[in-house]
Amino acid sequence: MMPGQIPDPAVTAGSLPGLGPLTGLPSSALTTEELKYADIRNLGAMIAPLHFLEVKLGKRPQPVKSELDEEEERRKRRREKNKVAAARCRNKKKERTEFLQRESERLELMNAELKTQIEELKQERQQLILMLNRHRPTCIVRTDSVKTPESEGNPLLEQLEKK
Repeated sequence: MMPGQIPDPAVTAGSLPGLGPLTGLPSSALTTEELKYADIRNLGAMIAPLHFLEVKLGKRPQPVKSELDEEEERRKRRREKNKVAAARCRNKKKERTEFLQRESERLELMNAELKTQIEELKQERQQLILMLNRHRPTCIVRTDSVKTPESEGNPLLEQLEKK
């Protein structure tokens, strides 16, 4: 019989051998009226044995320790996985930053080399123009068919002047 449950009136005192010790009365001395209110009057006596079993009435049972351990273990695994993923992400970001830094340095060197090459080509052009200008007075070639850098103009402007 559950605590708070009213016993069936058809039940006799003789058929409930365990009720007598809980109520403090001998089982043969219980009447039907006493049976109805036995658990209410002596609720403390009925709950006392349940107290040793750590059963709490009216509340949901607390999770078993193994469930708590499993939940804690899941949290630990999730934290560990997150920790590993965060470290992997940091490493990947660091590698990407290092790659971009190396690429930037490589491109800066290439840019500097190209600028140096441009300057060298400009100087070579100037030297060739100077050599051509020195050679022109001694050259017998018809000058109207040859254009020198000084006489070279913008082709678009020359076409506009002709029109």
